[in-house]
Amino acid sequence: MKWVKKYNYLKSTKSLIGGSRYYSIENTKLPSVSEILEKTKPEEEKEALKAWRAKIGEAESARISKESLSRGSKMHKIIENFLLNRLNGELLVRDDLAQKMANEIIDNGIKEKFSEIYGCEATLFFPDRFAGTCDAVGLYEGSEAILDFKNSRSPKKIEWIYSYLLQIAGYAMAHNKVHNSNISKGVILMCSTDLTFQKFEVEGNKFLEIQDDFMKRVDLFYKLESNS
Repeated sequence: MKWVKKYNYLKSTKSLIGGSRYYSIENTKLPSVSEILEKTKPEEEKEALKAWRAKIGEAESARISKESLSRGSKMHKIIENFLLNRLNGELLVRDDLAQKMANEIIDNGIKEKFSEIYGCEATLFFPDRFAGTCDAVGLYEGSEAILDFKNSRSPKKIEWIYSYLLQIAGYAMAHNKVHNSNISKGVILMCSTDLTFQKFEVEGNKFLEIQDDFMKRVDLFYKLESNS
């Protein structure tokens, strides 16, 4: 695994505009990918989330969400430090769930698979449409790919994580548009709290279909914003 400076990723700042998350890139403000997906979430997803909260209670759902966010942030930072070659022995052996989950992703999904790293926590944007931060981009198992690292309370099926696929599809579109690349593969590396590692990959025509779906969500976002 080595770093290759193949593309120049611009720096950005983040801000809230009317309660929505935006990126500022070269004096242009663009809505974040996550904000677009949140604001255009299908009704069935909203109802499922509402039912889950009602079942376990608002306090418990808030606790679980906060815990997952904290664990995910720690896990991401450990993986980022690994990619940047900043990990030391003390961090590697720390008896911590986020560390153990990060190790599963590193050992099973990154080592000997991620041969060239182009960027880590890289800002990507599609001019006049959207922006976001991808966890990593580079040469993965012989193909240029967008990588995303996820934590979960339990193992998932690919049909349950379509929003994650939309996310990496948007990042790939942004990368190809700005950097004239031809990334046609997205990889999600996930570990659940029982330390089950999972790898989800989409590429080729299926990835193009997901990109089309994402752009429909982008168009819907702007339509909703213009009507508000």
